[in-house]
Amino acid sequence: MKKDKSSFSIKPHYQKINKPWGYEIILTPENSPVTGKILHLDDNKRFSLQYHDIKIETLTLFSGEAYIILENEKGKMEKIKMEKNKGYHVRPFQKHRCQGIKDCLIFEASTREEGETVRLEDDYGRGTETEAKRMQRGKGKVYMG
Repeated sequence: MKKDKSSFSIKPHYQKINKPWGYEIILTPENSPVTGKILHLDDNKRFSLQYHDIKIETLTLFSGEAYIILENEKGKMEKIKMEKNKGYHVRPFQKHRCQGIKDCLIFEASTREEGETVRLEDDYGRGTETEAKRMQRGKGKVYMG
């Protein structure tokens, strides 16, 4: 059986998107079933308090200091100082956010970007992100390289 190698690529993927809390670097192509990101969270900034209806993610602190705020099994929010090199798993509909104590790098491994990101609180006035909004151009300054 001959294998189709037409989708093989040796070119690395890099897409940097500036965010109000820092920036993210997307390491995987859009059509990938999984997503890998490096999130740079600035000192004293935080992500939205949010949940995803489909996406599953694991967040790992690589450098700096940050809190992760996660909804526990009783529906209560818990603020936890992230431990470096340990994974914090976030399920669909689980409320969560990260908050920088010092500038930090967080690695996000997740299923693809699909469904909605429902923002419950956002310091920057952003609303819920739908698939249609995600596809719009100009979501942030993009660098490809």
